[in-house]
Amino acid sequence: MNNEQLIDLVGQMTLEEKTAQLLQLTSNFYEGTDTQGQITGPMEEMGITQQSVDASGSILGLSGAQAIIDVQQAYMEKSRLGIPLLFMADVVHGFKTIFPIPLAIGCSWDTQLAEQSAEIAARESAVSGLHVTFAPMVDLVRDPRWGRVMETTGEDPYLNSLFAAAFVRGYQGDNLQEETDRLAACVKHFAAYGAAEGGRDYNTVDMSERNLREYYLPAYKAALDAGVEMVMASFNTVDGIPASGNEKLMRDILREEWGFEGVLISDWASIREMIAHGAAEDDREAAYRAIRAGVDIEMMTPCYVHHLPALIASGEVSEKLIDEAVLRILQLKEKLGLFDNPFRAANPEREREIVFSKEHRQVSYELATKSAVLLKNANGILPLNPQAHIALIGPFAESEDILGWWSCEGVKADAVKLGTALQERLGTDHVHLAQGSGVHTITSEQIAEALEVASKADLIVLALGEDSDMSGEGGSRTDIRLPAAQLELIKHIRSTGKPLATVIFNGRPLDLHGIWEESDAVLEAWFPGSEGGTAIADVLTGVVNPSARLTMSFPQSVGQVPVYYNHFNTGRPLNPQKTEERYVSKYIDSPNDPLLPFGYGLSYTTFEYGSLDISSRELSNELPLTIKVKVTNTGERTGVETVQLYVRDVTGEVVRPMRELKDYVKLELAPGETGTATFTLSEAQLRYHHSDLSYRSDKGTFHVYVGPNSRDTQETSFQLV
Repeated sequence: MNNEQLIDLVGQMTLEEKTAQLLQLTSNFYEGTDTQGQITGPMEEMGITQQSVDASGSILGLSGAQAIIDVQQAYMEKSRLGIPLLFMADVVHGFKTIFPIPLAIGCSWDTQLAEQSAEIAARESAVSGLHVTFAPMVDLVRDPRWGRVMETTGEDPYLNSLFAAAFVRGYQGDNLQEETDRLAACVKHFAAYGAAEGGRDYNTVDMSERNLREYYLPAYKAALDAGVEMVMASFNTVDGIPASGNEKLMRDILREEWGFEGVLISDWASIREMIAHGAAEDDREAAYRAIRAGVDIEMMTPCYVHHLPALIASGEVSEKLIDEAVLRILQLKEKLGLFDNPFRAANPEREREIVFSKEHRQVSYELATKSAVLLKNANGILPLNPQAHIALIGPFAESEDILGWWSCEGVKADAVKLGTALQERLGTDHVHLAQGSGVHTITSEQIAEALEVASKADLIVLALGEDSDMSGEGGSRTDIRLPAAQLELIKHIRSTGKPLATVIFNGRPLDLHGIWEESDAVLEAWFPGSEGGTAIADVLTGVVNPSARLTMSFPQSVGQVPVYYNHFNTGRPLNPQKTEERYVSKYIDSPNDPLLPFGYGLSYTTFEYGSLDISSRELSNELPLTIKVKVTNTGERTGVETVQLYVRDVTGEVVRPMRELKDYVKLELAPGETGTATFTLSEAQLRYHHSDLSYRSDKGTFHVYVGPNSRDTQETSFQLV
C-alpha cells in the first residue's frame, strides 16, 4: 500500500478500531496460542473487551514460527479491514544464539562485530515470526549499582553512539520490506533512564537540559540517524515529568527538532504508572497526557481503549492525534510487508535450520573472545601453561548460568561450560574441578573438596561471579562486591600460596575488593553467551590473545559511585603529589580515581608508544589536525592494541570534562611489528552545548591525549583559532 491508501484505511476504521490499534497485549489474550485457555482472566483483570483484543495492533513476547502463524491467521480471520498484527519481543543480545551482554559487546570496541550479532539475532527472530525487537538500549550509564547497566555499552556518549548505529543497521538492514530476515529496531529508553537516582531501577532522573543534551541524548540521536523505526519511552521522570507524558521530550525534541516520524511506544504499563508518579489523577488523565505527548502504542494497560473515545467526544483530545498514531503504526506494518504477507519470514522448516546454527554460534564465540577484558596478569601467569596441572574451582566452574539477563529464547543447558571447554583443551588429567561454593552459600565440605583439588595443582583458576538474577531489570544493588561466600572461598584458596587466576562472570562493573588483592590474574568474562565456556577457555589458554577494553570505570568502592572518566575538574582539585592536603576535593578514606579506568585492558603481549606527531599547533574550521603515533609490539605474541584519542577543552564558556574520547584505532601487530595510529581532528569534534544550548566550539587551548586507556596517555596541545 502507498501512503494515500494507508490514510484511506485509517478513514475506514471506527474510533474503537483505531484506539484498539494503539493497544499492545501479551500473547495469552489471543486465540491460537497454547495459553488461550487463560484469556478470560487477563481480560477481566485489565477490563478490556474481546472486541478490543480482536482489533488490537500488536503482541508482546510470543515467538516461534508456528505459534505466530497460528495467532496471526486466527486474528486475520476476524479482522474487518485485514490489518495484520505486529509481533514484538526483547531480543537484546541474541534470540536463541545468545551473544555476550551489551556491556561486554561494548568492551570489544568492535562495531562491525556488534552489527553482525544484531543481524544474526534478527535472522533467528524473523524466521521465528517476530517483526520488532525492543533493542538497542543506548542509555548512558555511570552507576554500576543499576541492574540494567548490563544492557548498555558504557559511560561514553561517543562510543555509545557508534554502537547504537551499528545495532540498528544490524537489526534493520537497508530495506525492511525486501530483507525479510531483518527486524524493525526500537531504541530505548527515551530518555536518560540510565541516570536513575541511586542506581535504582525506575527511579527519578533530574538534570539540566544542557547535561541531557551533552551526554545522554547523542546515542538516541545516532540511532535515529541510522534509521531506527521505533522509540520506547522510559519509565523515569525527566525534569519532574514522566517520559510517557513528557511533551517536551516526545513532541518538541523527538518529533519536531529531530524529525522522528516512526512509532513511539510506552514501556510496560508506563502510561498508567503516571498515576503512581503523581503526574496523573487517574487512567483518563494518563491517557490524555500520553496521547498529547505522542505515544502511539500503549503497552499492557488499557488507558487508551477505555478513555480516548470519551476524551475525543469531549473535545479535550483531537481525533487527529489518534489518526496520526494509527497511521504511523500502519506505515510500520507496510514497511515490514505485512499487508502483502502477514506471516513475513515465519517458517517452521527454515526456523529449524537457521536458529542456533553452527555459523551463528561461531560469531557468538568470536564476540565473547573479543569482549573478555584482562584486568590483571601479575608475573604473566596467563595464558595457562598447557603442561601445568590446573585446579578449576568455583560456582561458575561448571555453571550454565552464563547467558545473562534478557537472553530471550536462549537455553542455559545449551551454554558451553567453562570446565568442559577447559578439559577439552588441556585434558581431564590436567584440569581438575571443584565447586568450592555456591554463588551465595559455602559449606565446610565444599571448602575441603576445593582445598584437596587445589593441593594437587600447579596453578588455580577460580570461576566466580553474579548469578544472572543479580543484574538486569529490577537487579539494582547497593553492595556491588561478590557475595560473601565467594570472598570467603578466595581466602581459603589463597592460603595455599599457589598462583591464582580469577575469572569473573557478571553483569556490571564490580567493587573488586577481596578479588583484586588476592588474585595474581583477573579476567573479566561478563556474561559471555552461548559459547562462553569455549571462548573464555581459549582466552585462558592463549588460543586467543585478549584485546577488550573497559567501557565503564571500575570503582575502588561503591562509595565513589558515580565515578567516570569524563568528569569535570573542581575549584579545589586534588594534587596527586600533595595527598595530605585537606581542603581539596577528595575522600579521606579512598583515592578519587577508579580502580580501573575507562578504556583499560591488558594483553598477553606488550606495546610501546612512540612520541606524538601533530601536524600543526593551530586548528581552524578550514584546517583540521592530523595526529599520529607509532606503536610497536614489544612482546612475543601477535596482539591488538586499541589506541585511544582524548581531548580536553581547557577553558570553555561552560566547564568541560577533563578528557573526552574523540576517536580510536585498532592496530593488530605481530611481535616486533610497528604500526601507526593516525587520527584526524576537526573543529566539529570540539563543539559542545553552551549555557544557551547552542552547539559550537570555543577558541583557545586544547590538550590532546593518546594512549591505551583514558589514564595512561601522552599529551600535547594546540590552539583552536
